[in-house]
Amino acid sequence: MTMTGLLGGSFNPGHRGHRQISIHAAKALGLNELWWLVSPGNPLKEEKGMAPLPDRFASACQAATCLPIRVTAIERELGTRYTVDTLQALRRRFPDRQFVWIMGADNLSQFHLWRDWRRIAALVPIAVVTRPGYDGDAQRAKAMGWLRRFVRPAAKARQWTDWSMPALVLLKLPPDPTSATGIRAADPNWHQKTAKSFNPKALRDGVTRRPLL
Repeated sequence: MTMTGLLGGSFNPGHRGHRQISIHAAKALGLNELWWLVSPGNPLKEEKGMAPLPDRFASACQAATCLPIRVTAIERELGTRYTVDTLQALRRRFPDRQFVWIMGADNLSQFHLWRDWRRIAALVPIAVVTRPGYDGDAQRAKAMGWLRRFVRPAAKARQWTDWSMPALVLLKLPPDPTSATGIRAADPNWHQKTAKSFNPKALRDGVTRRPLL
């Protein structure tokens, strides 16, 4: 079984914060690989201000340079928009892999809004990564009222493949203040610059190996 971490998001754009989370989470969890799932469309985020998928995908590829990360838009091929559906589809399609879901503390604070969030917790272990300014809200999150009883020791994070679900581990990693929101505020046209630095027709999905366009 290949131990594979899944970090989903809009990557609008991909940035150093995603990279740092991935480096430290991969080490803490003993991962063989990490996949960045670039969402075709996040149901919890407005379409306004969302850059085109090729631009977001390219920015993720740039941020993942020289790391054992596969950047993928496989949700578009699977036809899934919600994490619970994506996880079920990935488990069926890749039975030789064990998946762990990785998310920032900011996502835990709104996890109760995700479709079938308890089902997500029943499908795969969840690793929540420290994020500056969100840890207090994460601990007070509505979902934590149910998840708290399933928290596992961070010191045993590498044993996640042996855990029965639900299972949640809180990883305290070196904080990185970089955020996609901050990048967009400083440069609303970031994606136009990204578009000039790559050939969209040359982009290939890191998992399916098919051309993105």
